[in-house]
Amino acid sequence: MKIQKITCIGAGYVGGPTMAVIADRCPHIQVTVVDANAERIEAWNTDHLPVYEPGLDAVVKRARGRNLHFSTNIDEAIASADCIFISVNTPTKTEGEGAGKACDLRFIESCSRQIARAAENHTIIVEKSTLPVRTAEKILEVLATAGREKSFDVLSNPEFLAEGTAVKDLENPDRVLIGGQNEAAIQALVEVYLNWVPKERILTTNVWSAEMSKLAANAFLAQRVSSINSLSAFCEATGADVDEVARAVGMDTRIGSKFLKAGLGFGGSCFKKDVLNLVYLCEHYGLPEVATYWQQVLEMNEWQKKRVAQKVIQNLGGTVQGKRIAVLGFAFKKDTNDTREAPAIALCEHLLAAGANVVVHDPKVSFVKIQADLKHSPFMAKNLHSAESAEQACQGASAAVLATEWDSFRHLDWKAMATKMSAGAWIFDARNCTDHRSLKATGLKLWAVGK
Repeated sequence: MKIQKITCIGAGYVGGPTMAVIADRCPHIQVTVVDANAERIEAWNTDHLPVYEPGLDAVVKRARGRNLHFSTNIDEAIASADCIFISVNTPTKTEGEGAGKACDLRFIESCSRQIARAAENHTIIVEKSTLPVRTAEKILEVLATAGREKSFDVLSNPEFLAEGTAVKDLENPDRVLIGGQNEAAIQALVEVYLNWVPKERILTTNVWSAEMSKLAANAFLAQRVSSINSLSAFCEATGADVDEVARAVGMDTRIGSKFLKAGLGFGGSCFKKDVLNLVYLCEHYGLPEVATYWQQVLEMNEWQKKRVAQKVIQNLGGTVQGKRIAVLGFAFKKDTNDTREAPAIALCEHLLAAGANVVVHDPKVSFVKIQADLKHSPFMAKNLHSAESAEQACQGASAAVLATEWDSFRHLDWKAMATKMSAGAWIFDARNCTDHRSLKATGLKLWAVGK
């Protein structure tokens, strides 16, 4: 087996950047990214990409039109491919068995049916979406309806990229994991990655271990965030400094320093969804104690977001009714325009429900997107506003909450900002991304997480 033509179904935050890097590093392979969303495909074919990632525009420009293509002609792309990546959304189910926890596989099943219908000859199918263990089995069941003249191998190749550093993660990965049953199919995909990834970083397993490894990795990372955030409250109560604690703990080589940054809570498309899925699967396999353990990771995350909102209200005299509050940052982390499960959503909902006039500024998230994420809030229309800059958001504000750790927020002129804010204004640094000493020198009141 040799992979010469790759099709990726799904042009989102995973499919687009992943295929762009593969095309850039493998000019001898034709790569086509397809999606039913014509507007998204059109954007990929312009200079205004639908996904913001540092360095992505340069990668796309190098390969697009040469061996990187974006199209809505899904059947044609499937028929011409010898390898198809499935990179579609796998949200949490909202109804039926497992609602609220289990992974909704309807888009995976739909892709599988379309592949069964349109594929020609032998095709390698690659799971790129985050999926429950043993999803490959379900995909093979659907593909079996294609007829004897067609044959398939299903591999699991989970993504481990982090939004905001996706291009770097793809170009220099910690590891590439490929799980499968057919050694020839596994080796064909290994050969693709060997074009730029050292052989020792490519791990091969059975398909079930690969599927499980993705869930396990995200669960462990989410657990670390909830752990340090739980300690942030303890630090505030005792006079300890959460950053100093994290630094001391992180120097233990058995623990390591990554994901020990206290904040507003984790967000993004994966952590909550994957831990919920893990909880559901543990319950399904009769492991209620294990399910309860991982459920607590999620509960701590929700508690942290609510706790920060309550700190804002408490420090502003117990009420924010009619008060202008600037929320600086709305994306779930810096260097991305992704707002899925962003902690700022819950923060804004709490403040709006308490009667605050919330003014949001984010360098990469549009007000239209912010409004869409908060559309179910009955207070949104009259009390939610946007600003073109942090300075504009803070004009006349009783408080500013740093909800996303954008680098630009580290360099704000708080001395000048203090003259524009209300008397006795507060800064709530929920990301510990400002110089607290210089900020206090301006006369502004400061609350910082874990301090």
